[in-house]
Amino acid sequence: MDFHDVFIEILMLLAVSIFVIGFAKLIKIPYSIALVIVGLILGLTEIPFFEASEQFITQSNVFHAIIVSLFLPILLADATLKMPMEHFMEFRRVSLTLAFVGTFFTFLIIGFSTYFLLGLPIPIAFTFAALMSATDPISVISIFKSLGVNKGLSTLMETESLFNDGIAVVLFKIASVYLLTYIEMGLVGLGSGALLFLKFTIGGIIVGAILGYAFSQIIRIYDDYPLEIAFALLLYFGCYFIAEHFHFSGVIAVVIGGLIFGSYGSKVGMTETTKQNINVFMDTITELANSLIFLMVGLEIQNIDMENKWNMIFSGILIVLIARTISVYVSTSLSKKVPSKWKVILNWGGLKGSLSIALALSLPQTFEGRDTLLILTFTVVLFSLIIQGLTIKPIINKLGLSEKNE
Repeated sequence: MDFHDVFIEILMLLAVSIFVIGFAKLIKIPYSIALVIVGLILGLTEIPFFEASEQFITQSNVFHAIIVSLFLPILLADATLKMPMEHFMEFRRVSLTLAFVGTFFTFLIIGFSTYFLLGLPIPIAFTFAALMSATDPISVISIFKSLGVNKGLSTLMETESLFNDGIAVVLFKIASVYLLTYIEMGLVGLGSGALLFLKFTIGGIIVGAILGYAFSQIIRIYDDYPLEIAFALLLYFGCYFIAEHFHFSGVIAVVIGGLIFGSYGSKVGMTETTKQNINVFMDTITELANSLIFLMVGLEIQNIDMENKWNMIFSGILIVLIARTISVYVSTSLSKKVPSKWKVILNWGGLKGSLSIALALSLPQTFEGRDTLLILTFTVVLFSLIIQGLTIKPIINKLGLSEKNE
């Protein structure tokens, strides 16, 4: 089958996903959950017309590379552009503690637990831990908006996700590429790992800060929103690829650059018309990116062999849930700004989603244990989106956190 035919079928899948999003919004359920369920149905049934496109989406290395290099900057950019800085500053300490301390706690707990309890090799155990350290609040935030949940709680979840995504990607690279080498080096390896982490992080911050400030100054010259949208896209992709070229964290660069551009740049260089149009444009391409990613979560079910692996799958889900609970309660224990009810939602609402999938699929076919990682990652994400995603709304209502209840 040539590229033209595959392209047509991918467009058909995209059309299916758009109609699913429309239907989900009519019946008022998070579209990410609806897409996963439809993907599961497509993956478990044989529909000849979609077979080639399903094969291309779930197994093509080219498509997986597109997910990481094209979709990831877009997903991060959309979140940074809309981050309400006044709420971020109010909750900055607990947000950053959740993002940094909580992510490390989650990474260590899952890594050691899967190594000792499930018997996974160290690189696989800690690569899985890195994949599960990232949270994806897309579904939860949409539920928050529909229920009128406190903006402070929304900000906490969004800020944690933004920063822990960057940290999780750095940990993923270290665990999947360098970990065994550092273990063999002993204490010297530990120091080398710490230096590499700092290099990834600080380098990403510097690249993002420079480009975020530079593009904020550039848009001051113009009052032309189509051109300013193009500059915004150039900023986000520039942050990612320039940082990656110098072996820094592209994700952290996009987060920092986007935060500067969305807060400082919007104040000094954007009219209200520009802000509105940039937001609408980012909403659109983010929805398209998410539609394919979440649909793919369901489609991947056809490539997962779960036979004789149910104990590992259930144990993996349980370990991830326990690690999340410990990290949330430890990270927020010293803050008086986070009520106990918020902690329940922060814990149960820490869903796994598109970033975990994109990173898992980016692993080369030669990576030892790739199939095991895909099985664990996809099943945890499925559980997270369907079980946690569908129960978070009743829990919010039960705790009286909806504006209607108040």
